[in-house]
Amino acid sequence: MASVNLNMELQEVELNNAEKGQMGSKSRGVFLTWNDLWVTVSTKKGGSKSILKGLTGYARPSELLAVMGPSGCGKSTFLDSLAGRLDFSTRQSGEILINGHKQKLSYGTSFKKQFTTLHNSNSQFSMTKSEKKQIAEQTIKEMGLQDAMNTRIGGFGNKGISGGEKRRLSVCMEILTRPKLLFLDEPTSGLDSAASYYVMSGISLYAFCLQEEPYISDLASAAIEFFTRNGFPCPYLQNPSDHFLKTINKDFDEDIEQGSAGERRPTEEVIDLLINSYKSSEGYHEVQSHVAEICHQGGEMLEKRSHANFKTQCLVLTRRSTVNMFRDPGYYWMRFVVYVAIALSLGSIYYNVGSNYRSIEERGLMVAFVVSFMTFMTVGGFPSFVEEMKVVFQRENVNGHYGCLAFVIGNTLSSIPYVLLISLVPGAIAYFLAGFRNGFEHFIYFALVLFISMMVVESLMMNVAAIVPNFLMGIVTGAGIQGLQILSGGYFQLPSELPKILWKYPLYYMSFHKYAYQGMFKNEFVGLKFRDDMFGNNHIMSGEVVLRERWQAEMGYSKWIDLVILVGILILYRLVFFLIIKTKEKIVHARKTSTAILSNRSTQIMAKSLPASPLHGLTPPHDTPTNNR
Repeated sequence: MASVNLNMELQEVELNNAEKGQMGSKSRGVFLTWNDLWVTVSTKKGGSKSILKGLTGYARPSELLAVMGPSGCGKSTFLDSLAGRLDFSTRQSGEILINGHKQKLSYGTSFKKQFTTLHNSNSQFSMTKSEKKQIAEQTIKEMGLQDAMNTRIGGFGNKGISGGEKRRLSVCMEILTRPKLLFLDEPTSGLDSAASYYVMSGISLYAFCLQEEPYISDLASAAIEFFTRNGFPCPYLQNPSDHFLKTINKDFDEDIEQGSAGERRPTEEVIDLLINSYKSSEGYHEVQSHVAEICHQGGEMLEKRSHANFKTQCLVLTRRSTVNMFRDPGYYWMRFVVYVAIALSLGSIYYNVGSNYRSIEERGLMVAFVVSFMTFMTVGGFPSFVEEMKVVFQRENVNGHYGCLAFVIGNTLSSIPYVLLISLVPGAIAYFLAGFRNGFEHFIYFALVLFISMMVVESLMMNVAAIVPNFLMGIVTGAGIQGLQILSGGYFQLPSELPKILWKYPLYYMSFHKYAYQGMFKNEFVGLKFRDDMFGNNHIMSGEVVLRERWQAEMGYSKWIDLVILVGILILYRLVFFLIIKTKEKIVHARKTSTAILSNRSTQIMAKSLPASPLHGLTPPHDTPTNNR
């Protein structure tokens, strides 16, 4: 997928938003608490399964917290629940508060998912204003990306930065605006040991330096003491993180050695022992007490930053999407080449069809092929659009950079020039080689119907992508819908022959192919005379008779009404797309509760950590507090 240069487009919106939110302003800080947090999912048998079971904890300003555990233990679910981004199929209970208040997350909160899709653009973040350029370049250096400046990220068919650099860039893009809240889901995944160290050191230093009066946290070594007290000491020279994960990992069903006597216990039993030990410990009761104290003290509501104005959002998204489409060969360019080849083939097969009786069928066949097949191929851009949708809903839209309407407008405006190109050029080749009606008006109508039909199919596929974001399922669904519309459009089976139930009512009148077929037929046949030269009787048949008797066209209105109906279908599809993504946005926002992890002056970061790499000795900057809760 392609994108515009980040130093001129989306980052301008983000930095403008941050600027309006008084980036770097002083504040009391953000306290996050979660109390008795449960998350359950429904099972196929009608029951339910608990993913998170009664979790209680807190995070204070400037603390760098890491959530550790084996694969599948619920780390991502935990972060999603704190950020209010659980799937619709899950149920959550418990209380999550920011500064003692229930509060929806707004712009100023960032969440870097485990798998982040990046645009294929230049990774330079310099802005026109010196302040923004300084912030951008500083962020690039913090993530060690200075050598990748002015380098395209890359994508399908385009070599770009490495996978590790993409990971660092995804983190870089989240901290660029110095958001108050930041969740990092496996931020070091795909990075080597050195890169992991410097990325986390930079984040840790940033969190600590922005807090004037940092809270002195418990030592991380308390975890080692806890495991030792329960008979699971960390072996000498072994990474403590690796030891913790090995002790509680039940995937491999290995017994765990406990104590100096070497007694071995099943992993499930070990986990239960550790849980019970923690719940009876002084630390557990201290956590409960701290949560209650933080909630009682309360504090200021999380500041809501202003958005860039609607016009700026639309312009930025239109520019970015335009360059995305230009750089991605799969979006339009491959289709353009195929369309030109198809148009040349059509023109050579139906070259100069003439005006005899045989040309009636040839004109009809060519119109049907153009309306059916050339619009059907619009599904080719579906993969690129699905990738763009992932960025919108997983990062940019959820993080509040812009609204749904701005995205719909930007996508629509940016696609118009390309769809015009792939409809005008191949359409002109096929139209004039076949010897269709002379006259500028007739060709323009032909091209307009083809253009709007392609836009309709693109809109249809956008709706499919919004509902079925899976690539293969989306292609199958979109192709199936188009197949039904083609069959019920009135060409492959004449309207009078269509079964009235379902096919005639309502599919025939709902299919955009009906109006495209009839509009093009009227454009081509009205006013023409066809001579029967097959049997030598020179019988003349008018185009109007052909339309009524052969194609069963509805002659009560002109071809321009068919065109207007097509435009109405296009607007309807785009409106439906907007309503779908707006509804999903509202559902997601409705589930958001108070969360806090990264603050400007009072910064908190929560990261789901990977099993430690060989370079495990990540030490915070001098006197930087850590926490092992």
